[in-house]
Amino acid sequence: MKQKIVRIKNLKIGNNLPLVFIVGPCVLESEAVLEQTARTLKSYFSKRKISWILKCSFDKANRTSLRSFRGLGMEEGLEILSAVGKKYKIPVTTDVHEPWQANLVAEYVDLLQIPAFLCRQTDLIVACARSGKPVNVKKGQFLSPWDVRYVIEKIESTGNRKILLTERGTTFGYSNLIVDMRSLEIMKSFGYPIIFDATHSVQLPGAGSGKSGGERKYALPLARAAVAVGIAGVFFETHPNPAKALSDGPNQISLKDVPAFVSSLLEIDKTRKRQT
Repeated sequence: MKQKIVRIKNLKIGNNLPLVFIVGPCVLESEAVLEQTARTLKSYFSKRKISWILKCSFDKANRTSLRSFRGLGMEEGLEILSAVGKKYKIPVTTDVHEPWQANLVAEYVDLLQIPAFLCRQTDLIVACARSGKPVNVKKGQFLSPWDVRYVIEKIESTGNRKILLTERGTTFGYSNLIVDMRSLEIMKSFGYPIIFDATHSVQLPGAGSGKSGGERKYALPLARAAVAVGIAGVFFETHPNPAKALSDGPNQISLKDVPAFVSSLLEIDKTRKRQT
């Protein structure tokens, strides 16, 4: 199938185009952390003319424990996300958890993200699609790549064809995930841009006594393999100090390590796409 191109503001995203990055802290801990992250990333990406989207969740509704930090809340969180995006002139994305949130969130961000656990929630998917904004669907840890076609059908039923599909690992026994690289090729066959989530793919769900663990040391090797397949972009989460992050610290990339992480992937992407 012909590979489609999705436009988000001034970005063009496609499997045969230069790699795009979706990157930022896991959860919105504070305006200061998001500001520091956005400023640092903007400086790096702009100098190298690398396309990217700032990611941060105003609410982490699927935390392991009731005691886990969830975010700053919808109203404050969306205001901060929008303000930071405008200040640094970068597109912004965040999660949507319930259908009633879709139109409101769409007023503040440029790309709506469907969390993996919610990728089969028809009303949520349709509501996000009807907002008119591009939609990035995280493939559920329980979902086969073949079944992504039905998620696509739900979005396309609204007339919206601004779709990104993200691979983030598949459940492998208890508290573990594994990445089947075949899924990237299978999902590419539907024509839409494919994103690889490097940091959630190395998550260890619920393995940390009431919270998730992670193995960030495998994020780069897996991302390299995914980019070598030929995909549109890489999603990863970063934090100024992952050891103190309030969500997904064990699998987030340290902000200081982002240049080396990204540079390694760009070299592979250039080689891969030079051959196509």
